[in-house]
Parts: sequence; C-alpha cells; structure tokens
Amino acid sequence: MTRTLTRVLAIAHKEVLHVLRDVRTLYLALGMPVVMLVLFGFGVSFDLDDIPLVVVDQDGTATSRELVRRMIASGELIEVARVDDPSEAEHLFVTGDAAAALIIPVGFADDLGAGRATELQLLVDGADNSTATNVLAKVDALVAVIGGDLAARGARPSPPIDTRVITWFNPQARSALYLVPGLAAYVLAIVAVLLTALTVAREWERGSMQQLFATPVSRLEIVVGKLLPYLGLGAIAVLLVLASGAWIFDVPMRGDPVALGVCALLFLVGMLGQGLLISVVTQNQMVATQVATMSSMLPSMLLSGFLFPIENMPLPLQVISNVVPARYFIDALRGVLLRGNGFAELWGDVLALAIFAMVVLAIATRRFKREIA
Repeated sequence: MTRTLTRVLAIAHKEVLHVLRDVRTLYLALGMPVVMLVLFGFGVSFDLDDIPLVVVDQDGTATSRELVRRMIASGELIEVARVDDPSEAEHLFVTGDAAAALIIPVGFADDLGAGRATELQLLVDGADNSTATNVLAKVDALVAVIGGDLAARGARPSPPIDTRVITWFNPQARSALYLVPGLAAYVLAIVAVLLTALTVAREWERGSMQQLFATPVSRLEIVVGKLLPYLGLGAIAVLLVLASGAWIFDVPMRGDPVALGVCALLFLVGMLGQGLLISVVTQNQMVATQVATMSSMLPSMLLSGFLFPIENMPLPLQVISNVVPARYFIDALRGVLLRGNGFAELWGDVLALAIFAMVVLAIATRRFKREIA
C-alpha cells in the first residue's frame, strides 16, 4: 500500500512539473473558466429591457395618456414613436425601429370608467419568437396591473379577491441567477475534459510513454497519478467560478456548501476521467482536442437543462440526457445556490455523478494498455 501510494505521488509530482512549465495549462484551468463565465454571463441574457414601443392612441383622453405614461415609467418599455394609424406601426416593425405596438381604441376611457369590458390591441414583431413571447408577457402583466388601478378610480369597485403572485428563489426574475449555475457547469465540463484529454496523448507524441512503461507502475496508478494534479486545478477553478458568480452576478449561496463540494468533486472526477479516456483512445493531441470539445461542449449545453428544459425535449433526447453528468451538476448547483438544498434533496444527483465517475475511470483504466504499438 505504501509503495502504491509512493508511485502514485511520484507520477502526480511529475505531472505537476509539466503543468508548472506549461503556462497555457494554467490559463486553461484557472483563467479560461472565469473569462468564459463573465463573457457568457453578460452576453447570454433573457432579460428584456428598453423594449422599443410605438403607441397608437386613438382615444386621446387623459386616461389613455395615463396608461401609456405608467407603462413607460416601468423602465422596461421605451416609447419610440406615437402615430395615429396602425399601418404606420407596421412600417416601424419592418425597419426594425419597434418591437411592439400598443393600440388604444376609441372609447377606452368611457368603457373603463363605466365598468364595461374594454380591449387593447398589442402588436408584436414575431421574427424573434423568444423576444416576442417575453414582450407579450411583460406588456400583459403591466396592462393588467395598471388597468386595474385605473378601473378602481372609475365606477367599477375594487375586486373582492386580491390575487398576488410571489416568485420564490428569484423574485426579480433575473436571468443571471438561472444561467450562471448552468454556465459554471458548462464551462467546467469543457475545461476539465480538455485538461486531461491532452495528457496521455502528449506522452505518446513525445515518446515518454515508453519510458513510463519501463517502470513498475500499474495502469491504475498511472491513471490516478495523472488525475490528481488536474483534480486540484479543477477544485481551484470551481472556487474561482463560484466566487466570480457571487461577486459579479450576485448569485447567492443558500444551501449546504459541503453537499455542493461533494457534487463538484464527483463531477470533476467524471469529466477528468472522460478526458483521460479520450486521450488514451486517440493518442493524438489534435484529435483528442477535437473529440474532447465536441463530447463536452454540445451535450453540456443542449442536453443538460442549461438552456432548454429537459422535459420539453423529445423522448429519445431525454433518455440520452441521463448519461450527461452536467445535467446532475447543474441541478445540484441551482438547488444549493438558489433553493437552499442539502444532501437530502441532492442524493439522486450525488449518486448519478458517482456512478458516471466510477464507470468512466474503470473504462479508461481498462483501455490503458502497457504495450507499444
């Protein structure tokens, strides 16, 4: 046991020296995650602010003007034009100067004051379906609130039931709180796989693998020894990413940090093992880099629930997503950071990450053959 530990530490020390001599590895492990988190965090956002709105006020009353004023005062809508004909609003859509048009019909104030049902027409540029859906939701909520206040000033009494919606965990509906945990898992998946995907492949290309075969070191000792230094780098990268998310994007820590640490450790082991398996199979740095990027980037983005809910995917993709470790790490990150979860709620994610890590390491060790082709 002592000899095994000594050999593992010797291989790990050798790998540490390689890392310290290669500044690019340190940047890939420590600098790239933070840079990508910042770029993606500010660049990818579902928050809609400064929505250009054109107003067609056919009523022209104090009530209609008050409605428009209060909608603009929310800060989410910007009145870019006020026209008399809806066809002019359509022209602004074509030129890209407006994303929505609010049409207030004649008699709006009279109907509202008399307690009669009244309608407003909202035209939305549907060229971008995601933006159109968000604009509809925002304007509908604003009109509902403001219209209720204006109606209460008229003849219609206040409704007997006051409904108030409370959003837990993200009351301001900030997309950063939803995206940053997913971004952290996405970035760490890519970096961890790339780190180890180049290790054994680099050894083969440099010819130093033959020298390693001449030593009394087992396959498992080589795999573990090469994994340990990058596991340490990955742990530092996790801390940097979480600290950057908290500092730059105000992402909270509401749950059990120990549970998050266990999930992060298992996730790193699994992704580092995946990269090691790729390097063992390819034995070429260029091919290993390409395979590592494709096998980590696309599944972690598209099949993990990072951007798209897994429940909305076709059944075959839902089944495939079960073998994507980022799916479970993202769920753990959002659970601990936003919902305040601990081991009791995350045991399923912990188990899935542990199984993935053990399976990948076992396959990588088995594929590592002490022979020269």
